[in-house]
Amino acid sequence: MRKMAELYRESYRELRRVRTVTTAAMLMAVSVILGYFTIEAGPYLKIGFGSVVNQFVYYLFGPVTGAVYGGVLDLVRYVVKPTGGYFPGFTLNAILAGVIYGTVLYRRPLTFRRALAGHFLVAVICNVCLGTLWLSMMSGKAVLVLIPARLLKNILMWPVESALFYVIARKLESAGLVRAIRRFQLG
Repeated sequence: MRKMAELYRESYRELRRVRTVTTAAMLMAVSVILGYFTIEAGPYLKIGFGSVVNQFVYYLFGPVTGAVYGGVLDLVRYVVKPTGGYFPGFTLNAILAGVIYGTVLYRRPLTFRRALAGHFLVAVICNVCLGTLWLSMMSGKAVLVLIPARLLKNILMWPVESALFYVIARKLESAGLVRAIRRFQLG
């Protein structure tokens, strides 16, 4: 339990650094731009590419910074490109995803199993369970009507998105970018 508390304390310290906020803001801009390349596979299914950038932020800066980043990113995306009415449940999902990914990935060796585990938890908790509940509340459709397609999409995308993040993050690590960002943070 102490390790977990220290993990959250260190992530909070990261959030208090101006360089962390500016780096996260630049990555947020990249994520928003990649959000324009989202594939809509129906009215309740979207496949996007910005999640890799977001996972990288959670990996670099941890659960506290990830929660703030996720919440702000959700609001920025809504302001930049609103799709329907604003619903705070999706902001909660973004915050929770930042906490989950940050807890699983931050300050730990990056392995494919860890990438799979983080994405699995987010897919089940945020996407399938809560996301389906929010869509049901907004659309008036029953959860059982919405869940099969959302479950299938998340099962299919789970290994793909996990592998994509893992491969890109490992390439950025081997190129020295992760080390350079961490050195920059310490200034």
